[in-house]
Amino acid sequence: MLAIHDSIPSGRPGDRDSAVPVIVIALLVAIGHVATNGQYGFHRDEWQFLSDTRHMDWGFVPYPPLTVALEYLGLKMFGLSLVGLRLFSVLAQAAVVVAGGLMARDLGGGRLAQVFTAIAVALSPLPMFESTEFQYSSFDLLWWVLIAWCAVRLLRDDEPRWWVAIGIVAGLGLQTKYSIVFELAGVLAGVLLTDARRYMTSRWFWTGGAIALAIFAPNLAWLIRHDFISYDFLQAIHARDVGLGRAHGFLRDQFLLNANLFAAPVWLLGAVACFRDRRYRMLGWMYLVPVLLFLLAKGRFYYPCGAYPMLLAMGSVVGERWLRTKRPAWRLAMTVFVFAGVVAIGTYASLRIVPIASSGPLRDFALANNGDLREEIGWEELVAQVATIRDTLPVSQQATVGIAVGNYGEYGAINMLGPRYRLPTPITTINSGWLRGYPQNPPTTLIVLGNSRERADALFTDCRVAGHTVNSWGVDNEESRDHPDIYVCGPARKPWDELWKHGPDFG
Repeated sequence: MLAIHDSIPSGRPGDRDSAVPVIVIALLVAIGHVATNGQYGFHRDEWQFLSDTRHMDWGFVPYPPLTVALEYLGLKMFGLSLVGLRLFSVLAQAAVVVAGGLMARDLGGGRLAQVFTAIAVALSPLPMFESTEFQYSSFDLLWWVLIAWCAVRLLRDDEPRWWVAIGIVAGLGLQTKYSIVFELAGVLAGVLLTDARRYMTSRWFWTGGAIALAIFAPNLAWLIRHDFISYDFLQAIHARDVGLGRAHGFLRDQFLLNANLFAAPVWLLGAVACFRDRRYRMLGWMYLVPVLLFLLAKGRFYYPCGAYPMLLAMGSVVGERWLRTKRPAWRLAMTVFVFAGVVAIGTYASLRIVPIASSGPLRDFALANNGDLREEIGWEELVAQVATIRDTLPVSQQATVGIAVGNYGEYGAINMLGPRYRLPTPITTINSGWLRGYPQNPPTTLIVLGNSRERADALFTDCRVAGHTVNSWGVDNEESRDHPDIYVCGPARKPWDELWKHGPDFG
């Protein structure tokens, strides 16, 4: 019987053109996402990134600055374009597909292993979703995969200078999403618990760490200046998610969503192969440690998603070597079966995740099964409705009216679309909006949205219902379901500086 540790070749790949099929797959996937990404509207999270571009800094309450910087660049290049601004996410996931396929190559895999890895990654639900919206998790996934790829090259060639590349990518990761520290914990555990501990005596190992810290330093300085407000945000959001049950099904969704379900035997084989191969055992700890830490901390299922391309690559190499021991007919039949299964699962996932159609049964199926798509609907109508309510006010009130919002989606949408209607900058205590404060001359008439009637009455005087948040598609989402009423209110019940002392609020 072929032993797993014997099935991973130690030599370099010989086919210089082997990357071409992988690149072609990535390009086809990217073209597909570009063709469909303009169907609906911006997600509430995207509105937050967009509004933050107007306040560029080395940090923001919910996240480090790199994603906002990319969004700022996208605005300069494309304007307020769905396809243009989401292009960065598409390119990031195309790079994930390429890196997955090339990891298989660098582990000694041939064309079959490389192509299977690339297709399995491209047709996995989470990487597929990360191409449909501009999210910091889109780039976090890329950094996880690039760190894994650098680790493969480090271990394959026994070349410690790869720690410099790992340090650069780790620094970019820390400037993107703080949860990458869990992968770095896996890297450190892999070093300490395997033969890779020899690198701790190398200057390159420490140089990589210093580079990561230097890249992260500006955001660290921002956090210090703001009393580590992002840590308070993460605590609050984590408590909310646990309370809402969003941590349930963590292990189940490693199979259903983080990787293509039909490829589960392949990545499981890859995990076993990593631990059984002395050279690549560090990779096994890079997967196991983050998963266990997230499981114990009750993290959400998608946090360790970036580890699966590495496991798929390793499993594909082992599987390819095993197939070579079979008769040609069996080899062909099993190859067709596995590819067909991955494509079938991927096709079904795409119908649920990707905004393929803007009307008809495909649109209805996607909206019924994808809450994130529902959160893309109705924002322009909401801003127009606020403007209509403003226009019904007496002229004396219109000149000094303010807009108080209860979530960052409303804040971002009105901030970005409001100038079309001559709306003022909204006021909020949510996330980074709290840092920006309230107008020097606070308004005495306010349009209040994103709040319950009880909350509006507690904050302001003489509130009345003036309109509703609706959308022409009749989609049930947070805006239309949780706080559909828009109020017009009189002055705040307390001085604004008193109200601000109760913030920030996190969402």
